Amino acid sequence: MAAFSFSVLARDGRARLGRLVTPHGEMETPVFMPVGTAGAVKAVLHRDLREIGARILLANTYHLMLRPGDDLVAALGGLRGFTGWEGPFLTDSGGYQVFSLASLRKLDEDGARFQSHIDGSAHLLSPERSMQIQANLGADIAMAFDECPPADAPREVVAEATARTTRWARRCRAAHRVNDQALFGIVQGGVELDLRERSARELIDLDFPGYAVGGLSVGEPPPERDRVLDHLDPILPGDRPRYLMGVGSPEDLIESVARGVDMFDCVLPTRNARNGQLFTRHGRLSIRNARYRDDPRPPDPDCPCPTCSTASRAYLRHLHRSGEMTAATLMTLHNLFFYLDIMEGLRQSIRLCRFEEYRRSTLRSLAATEQDGSSSDTR
Repeated sequence: MAAFSFSVLARDGRARLGRLVTPHGEMETPVFMPVGTAGAVKAVLHRDLREIGARILLANTYHLMLRPGDDLVAALGGLRGFTGWEGPFLTDSGGYQVFSLASLRKLDEDGARFQSHIDGSAHLLSPERSMQIQANLGADIAMAFDECPPADAPREVVAEATARTTRWARRCRAAHRVNDQALFGIVQGGVELDLRERSARELIDLDFPGYAVGGLSVGEPPPERDRVLDHLDPILPGDRPRYLMGVGSPEDLIESVARGVDMFDCVLPTRNARNGQLFTRHGRLSIRNARYRDDPRPPDPDCPCPTCSTASRAYLRHLHRSGEMTAATLMTLHNLFFYLDIMEGLRQSIRLCRFEEYRRSTLRSLAATEQDGSSSDTR
């Protein structure tokens, strides 16, 4: 695919510095993709995302299918024309909703029959329909339709979901017709290493231009996630990008880069911001805490983001407690900048062959806690 390419520029251990080229922009990896479920990252403008260094956004197939409808998005120029974001998009397949909306769907070999959470209308999301929707959305990277089993599912349920994911991946491959859109396969298998390996090898036979690892953000403990990634690292093709779906905290990203992962997305930085939690180089900060009522310091004195350059903790606490929309905007900008800055640090450390040093020092600082108490109060 001429419009899509990936190359590894440097390695330090298993950590990789890469270049990902898409039809609407290129970027270095490891890369974090802010989540724009409905075509927008909550509380922030595209202009601000570009200024803080975002290069690619994730949008949600299921939600956009229901509202405003993928046909409308296609008629208005795909996601780029519809939203005004000029860079690349990655769209998930809707497979996560097979897991997260279990009470509203019935699953069979054809696909997932959903009852819309918006108006109760009935929909069939199949591999072929997922490919059609993602074609209409015009994403640079589309995902194969998969079945994501719960973390506590018994082995036989995980085995069947894994086998179905491969069958659906074949149907996605056959139905995918967009020449300037890369289709990634999704490795499933829970925490069962033999099922993960089988899934990976079957998908490799289908020769996808990239491979995602799904089902590791649904309740599995980090050691189990790391064990799966350790096992998959020598199996997945070294010349294709690797995408860990839905993970996670800054610590999770660092540990996953150490195991050969190139791409990430997660709602954590945006969701936590709206709930008043900020990520800093000195541990997490809950702006609701009463001790910040008259604190003139920025959220993170070492951070050059637009929020830390202009807003005090006292001001952010006031905005958050007052229910001002600006609170979500300022804190989301900070958290996303923090994530993107962590990724830049990872890329530079790999380039300079100092990844382990960066990994140890950053994990140590992220584990820090402020020493003056942590009571949360609404006074």
